[in-house]
Amino acid sequence: MVRHKNKVLTLVTLSVLLFFTLSSKAFANTKSILILGDSLSAGYGMPIEQAWVSLTQQYYNETDQAIDLINASISGETTAGGLRRLPSLIQQHKIDWLLIELGGNDGLQGHPTSNIENNLNAIIALAKQNDIKIALMQIRIPPNYGKRYRQAFEGLYPKIAEQQQINYLPFFIEEIATNSSLMQNDGIHPNQQAQPLISQKMREQLKELVNAG
Repeated sequence: MVRHKNKVLTLVTLSVLLFFTLSSKAFANTKSILILGDSLSAGYGMPIEQAWVSLTQQYYNETDQAIDLINASISGETTAGGLRRLPSLIQQHKIDWLLIELGGNDGLQGHPTSNIENNLNAIIALAKQNDIKIALMQIRIPPNYGKRYRQAFEGLYPKIAEQQQINYLPFFIEEIATNSSLMQNDGIHPNQQAQPLISQKMREQLKELVNAG
């Protein structure tokens, strides 16, 4: 009877140890992506759980993919605001990847492209100093801001990505922005119906980034 109890206790102990060992390995292998963005990633005009970042995290969880999305996006955020917030975010979180989705509000407010470029480069430099891998997303603005400014603004992103030797991602609502049924009344923000489509596109791109890194 005593031997039987000892065997049971031993099996229970081994099971517990195995569970914590596997859990620790899974945690250690989890890659975190900090999304430093604006209203396009903050779920403007809808419950946050319906926004593309939340839907993407839900997909990763349901499919047992070790990817943790940290959504640090704020509606109205600019490159300067993102730069100010990044140091504390780095202190608060373990970050493997940084996805920069910023600049749209700078462009809509007509900020000088030189300022936008300097801010983006400063964000990238700070991430590199902390051994964080980086992906820079292309941002586009409406054509009514003038051809010259628009070309200068949109040309910043591939140029910076090439100069900094970081990953460059295409504008994630490129196709959606031309479909009025998927946009809110302001013509700038995707609506709730568009979020699963954005999530489907982004979850593959983010997975490729993590696997490549």
